[in-house]
Amino acid sequence: MHYDFRLELDGVLKSWAIPKEPPPKKRIKRLAIQVEDHPLSFIDFEGVIPEGLYGAGNIQIWDKGRYKLKERADDKIVVELHGEKIKGNYCFLKFKEEKGKNTWLFFKTKG
Repeated sequence: MHYDFRLELDGVLKSWAIPKEPPPKKRIKRLAIQVEDHPLSFIDFEGVIPEGLYGAGNIQIWDKGRYKLKERADDKIVVELHGEKIKGNYCFLKFKEEKGKNTWLFFKTKG
């Protein structure tokens, strides 16, 4: 199980797989693996993806809301989240690429 975190950017859903629940407070860092972009039509998808297909398993929306992009660079994205569960400023910080995986840290910065 993991959490898919998606941001609507550049006409697609930029996506990260986060193995543990997104951090509700500061000083908690989570691993986030950037995965392939998803089409915007996937934004409300819930259901089951059959075994053998990419992303197989039960898909449920855990949180949904709006965000404000505060900073964006190749190795850093800062957003102000206004979700139903998660609120505040969060950062994605790219820290290394390992075995072809696009690895980031995800953490709350304030608010």
